[in-house]
Amino acid sequence: MKIMASRGMRAVALLTLVASLAACGLPRSGPNKKEIFAGSVLRQGDAFVVSVNPRVTRATAVQQALGFSSAFRNAGLLGSDVIRPGDSLGLTVYENVDDGLLSRGGLAVLDEVQVDGAGFIFVPYAGRIRAAGNTPEALRGVITRSLDKQTPDPQVVVRRLAGDGATVAIVGGVNGQGVYPIERPTRTLLSMLARAGGITGEPETTQITVVRGGQTGRVWLSDLYANPRLDIALRNNDKIILKQDARAFTALGATGAQTRMKFASPTVSALEAIAQVGGLSSNLADPTGVFVFRNEPEAIANNVLGRRDLQGTQRFVYVLDLTEPNGMFEARDFVIRDGDTVYVTEAPFVQWTKTISALTGSLSQASSLSSLSTLGK
Repeated sequence: MKIMASRGMRAVALLTLVASLAACGLPRSGPNKKEIFAGSVLRQGDAFVVSVNPRVTRATAVQQALGFSSAFRNAGLLGSDVIRPGDSLGLTVYENVDDGLLSRGGLAVLDEVQVDGAGFIFVPYAGRIRAAGNTPEALRGVITRSLDKQTPDPQVVVRRLAGDGATVAIVGGVNGQGVYPIERPTRTLLSMLARAGGITGEPETTQITVVRGGQTGRVWLSDLYANPRLDIALRNNDKIILKQDARAFTALGATGAQTRMKFASPTVSALEAIAQVGGLSSNLADPTGVFVFRNEPEAIANNVLGRRDLQGTQRFVYVLDLTEPNGMFEARDFVIRDGDTVYVTEAPFVQWTKTISALTGSLSQASSLSSLSTLGK
């Protein structure tokens, strides 16, 4: 009897030790709801834990404003035949006399007349004439009037030589990066992108930046497709840059994947973010415990809490309960921002199941140890 009692006590002690170790060291994907709420400023932490509702959704729905200023949008189409500094022109002058000012036999050809940096050209007997800003037809009239005073009824032909004129530079996510002339079919942004071979990335996440002198405008390609007002007229020396959206969020916990995900569209809601990573894990997730961790700027933090005294960036934990009557709608409307962490807690029964599994395994091990002990006696 003493031997059996001793063996029983050893088994109980072993099971108690194993159970204690199992309770303390069970694997899990992150903190549980109780531990997250313990990090609130109302308890022992330094984060504001806020339940999401329509007011909170409106206060936090801050997105980077993209678009073109009125200076971009109101610029008229550029005439493709307007002469500019640096252009090379060809001039032909027909005189109504055999021995004219410029010709012998009535014909004078001036090739490669360069428009200087100030926009002027020099024509013999007509002097220094402003060419920049004129069309070839307008410049023809200016030269004709200047020569008409010195030779009877001159006829002038002005042509801009190939390869000259206004140009734009296109770089980034297009099939044909390079410098392109602004021609009659390519005087707007969309037509110029088509001329460059189209984009190489996803249309939903492609941003287009146009740099014009000291001004910069940026739009989503999808908005450019949808809004004709954004299809701006181009100007000489415009720089067009295409790049993919670099914003991302991190998904952790009981989701289909624990990873860093790039935004799949210009605006991503909490519900869409969860869907991007495969949704909630049906075996692990607690739909009442969906959290969004974020550092909020001072202005938004005060607005969310209805305060004015907060200073500097504040830590926030937003709580979404998908089981509430409007929980799915709240998750659909709550906007995820760059750098957010979306975390889903495990359901309480998951830890209970893990504990039972650990204890069951421990009992089997204890039984085996007891049997080995008996065989050793």
